[in-house]
Amino acid sequence: RPSNTTLTMVKVWYTPPPYGPRTALDRPAYGLGNADTPKWLVRLSKLPKVQAITGVITIFGVLAYLPLIGAKLPFTMSPEYIAAQRAYMRYHNMNPIYGLSSKKARAADA
Repeated sequence: RPSNTTLTMVKVWYTPPPYGPRTALDRPAYGLGNADTPKWLVRLSKLPKVQAITGVITIFGVLAYLPLIGAKLPFTMSPEYIAAQRAYMRYHNMNPIYGLSSKKARAADA
């Protein structure tokens, strides 16, 4: 029986999903790359991980150090307080094996 249909070859262009496999095409894309995402954030996301992590750690380190600029040291870090603390620890024989009360530490202080 003869067929009246003819086969026509059609070229199909495959476009992968916007954020890789297993992402839905029937809902909006997520992640960086939307029109309202700031450009600096998109550039930051494309940096190598080592550079991005190093930069973030540096920024937080600087922010953590800012309150200490020009601040006075606590009284517990004064040389007199530390000397009194060492004398108290030695008198009460604290940490006699490896600490201030050990024979080695006593010989070094004598």
